Amino acid sequence: MIQVNNVNKSFGDLHVLHDFTAAFEAGKVNLIIGQSGQGKSVLAKCIVGLLEVDSGNILYDKRDFSKMNRRDRKKIRKEIGMLFQGSALFDSMTVEENIMFPLKMFTDMSKKEMLKRADFCLERVNLSGQNHLLPAECSGGMQKRVAIARAISMNPKYLFCDEPNSGLDPSTSILIDNLIKELTYEYDMTTVVITHDMNSVIEIGDHIVFIHTGRNWWQGTKEEIIETDNQEIIDFVYASKFMKNLKGKLS
Repeated sequence: MIQVNNVNKSFGDLHVLHDFTAAFEAGKVNLIIGQSGQGKSVLAKCIVGLLEVDSGNILYDKRDFSKMNRRDRKKIRKEIGMLFQGSALFDSMTVEENIMFPLKMFTDMSKKEMLKRADFCLERVNLSGQNHLLPAECSGGMQKRVAIARAISMNPKYLFCDEPNSGLDPSTSILIDNLIKELTYEYDMTTVVITHDMNSVIEIGDHIVFIHTGRNWWQGTKEEIIETDNQEIIDFVYASKFMKNLKGKLS
């Protein structure tokens, strides 16, 4: 579990996060949703330590990450897997080399052990045998799966996904959502997903946090978000004509 307690973050006179408090549970897909500019990315960067909080604290399974020194933070970072918005694969490295990169950086595995782990991760994302392709030779969906394989290569306890469906067609988006959900349940990870995709919310949102004006405005399940009368949630969920028409048919 990851707990965020009364976190504040400002940039000069711009107060982005206001006493933000939320809990992200292990074995569940936790979604952070909200309109652009409301603090989603800043919150995620604070949680993983890319930004320092001004006040409040962040706990990884009761370990106060915000008060740790660099050495102790490094131990927790080894337990974190990251799936970046644009996949962030190294163009000059093969699929296999991309997956092995964090293993080379943070473990003392032998090359044989790293190759075995890379094979396992590729098999888990249904890309067995694609070890020697370059990212440019992979489709967008394949690149996302390679990035997921790299994210789980260290067998993380915590998985962060930034807009995992960005740039993907609907059918591929569903495949990525299902893969994230399966891995979360299989490895009992605390998974945190930043997304604008309402399909992801409905398909895999075990626990949803809606951030508005830098505050935890609403939280609940995917079933509850459809039924809520919170106006900001309604404006977000039913922003498109399609969703408005769907709401009218369901009402």
